[in-house]
Amino acid sequence: MPQTITTGYKALVDAAEREIETIAVEDAIKLHGRDDVVLVDIRDPRELDREGRVPGAHHCPRGMLEFWIDPASPYHKPLFAQDKKYVFFCAGGLRSALATQTAHRMGLAPVAHIKGGFGAWKKAGGPVEAVPPKG
Repeated sequence: MPQTITTGYKALVDAAEREIETIAVEDAIKLHGRDDVVLVDIRDPRELDREGRVPGAHHCPRGMLEFWIDPASPYHKPLFAQDKKYVFFCAGGLRSALATQTAHRMGLAPVAHIKGGFGAWKKAGGPVEAVPPKG
């Protein structure tokens, strides 16, 4: 029997964006490099290798987010225990909306995500560093 999906990804993202702060890419670029802000890149490692990275951003694979945030998790990362604002981004702003909603619901605060993600960051002229070739 085929599956019947009752809530699609667009509805999930729309619901998340009603619950979280979304930052315009121009405002996110102004936050880059500030000591009180942590930029969190949740893209897949292959995306980082292919597209480049935001200098100084911390990579957290989307699948590990909840485990890295929760201090009770054996995978907890001290990065998520700081008194700072966390700004999440992905390639286009969909996954980061869901990740930001999850972080918010877990109690991480303040949190936000970048509208348009890394693609918008690059298009707006935000700083990008290439990943050196392997080998």
